[in-house]
Amino acid sequence: MGGGEIALIMVAVLLLFGGKKLPELARGLGKGIREFKDASEGVKREIHRNINSVDIDNELRAEEENHAARHHPTEEEVAPIQSTEAETVDQELSAEEKEKKDRDSYS
Repeated sequence: MGGGEIALIMVAVLLLFGGKKLPELARGLGKGIREFKDASEGVKREIHRNINSVDIDNELRAEEENHAARHHPTEEEVAPIQSTEAETVDQELSAEEKEKKDRDSYS
């Protein structure tokens, strides 16, 4: 659009709406454009916020996986405490003694 075309449009608008209505229309148009820009900025901020939160979540997951890969579990974490043979024999003797006491108590 050239300068002459814009001037022609301005003259047509001035003739259609008059000198009193033209500032009101311009203010309304300005407010509408400002609200549209604010809304689009809000949408952009929300999109960037979501993208950043996804990136942060991915970084945290990667750090946890990296830590897990480097972490060497202790013996207690790997296998539960196993009883020694002596403890097993003691437990068997204790069970036999309990049975013997039970039998004696019934007699």
